[in-house]
Amino acid sequence: MKAVIQRVKKTYLKVEGRLISEIPFGLAVYLGIKTGDCKEQAEALAKKVSKLRIFEDEYGKMNLSVSDVGGEILLISQFTLYGDCSHGNRPSFTEAERPEAANALYEYVAEKLRESGLTVKTGVFGADMKIEQYNDGPVTIIYEI
Repeated sequence: MKAVIQRVKKTYLKVEGRLISEIPFGLAVYLGIKTGDCKEQAEALAKKVSKLRIFEDEYGKMNLSVSDVGGEILLISQFTLYGDCSHGNRPSFTEAERPEAANALYEYVAEKLRESGLTVKTGVFGADMKIEQYNDGPVTIIYEI
């Protein structure tokens, strides 16, 4: 399981021109599910994301979590995080989990984040999503478990 976690200001997610989700500020989390990933990894990833201290405190140090600052999370499914382009120029996605299992784990991560008290918005699994985000910092963390 791999996540690209970005600290963001206002962020929008649209499908076919229709607004699906938006957050005023917080984290945009792009989530890739690898073949063989399980609920234990999903729980660990949700715990890490909810506690990740990448927001600045009053002294300008990254010392606060998304919940500490009252931010929200936009969780976006992203199978292309497991694209392998080491051979040739066209990526292979053989490491990415099959859609049915990946969607179940994606929804499970969202559920676990919500259980930690966070507001979590989601995209549409498997859809052609258009995301407009205003990166803050920029701060981007890649986490793989």
